[in-house]
Amino acid sequence: MEKNVKDIEGRHLNLIEAEFVNVRQSTVRSVEGGTIELQQVGAVSIDGERIDVTQGASIILKGDNLNLNQSMAILSAGTNNNLNFSFTPISVSDNTNIDKSATGVVIANNIKSSNSTSILTIAKNIEGNVTTLLDWKSALTLSAIAGGLLAFLGLVNRKI
Repeated sequence: MEKNVKDIEGRHLNLIEAEFVNVRQSTVRSVEGGTIELQQVGAVSIDGERIDVTQGASIILKGDNLNLNQSMAILSAGTNNNLNFSFTPISVSDNTNIDKSATGVVIANNIKSSNSTSILTIAKNIEGNVTTLLDWKSALTLSAIAGGLLAFLGLVNRKI
């Protein structure tokens, strides 16, 4: 990886790779680097050690320290995930801080939450206020019902 700084604004790029990346108002297919700062950027894949996204959207976000502020990421996987006024359907990390954000499935060892919502939360320790639609018992029951329904429909379909 190059040991330089990439500062980009208002462009459409396929790949950005540098130690320090700062991108504003652009679209990028893939970003790789050490420290990545994105403002109003749409990206498919972001991979770095420290990632800060403000008012951006991405599909896959992977790194050690992830900070999403008023942003969206389909899958965010990291050691420390910080979500502030953001949305992510799937978040996997060791430590997750969620502040006034919405998540689909959160899997973490430790979760600190403030006025946030989730469909399913799986964690060792949860601290704060998180509204969860399903706990582990509800998720297991829902999975069993869905599996039974699919098996029944398979039997009915075979007889027809």
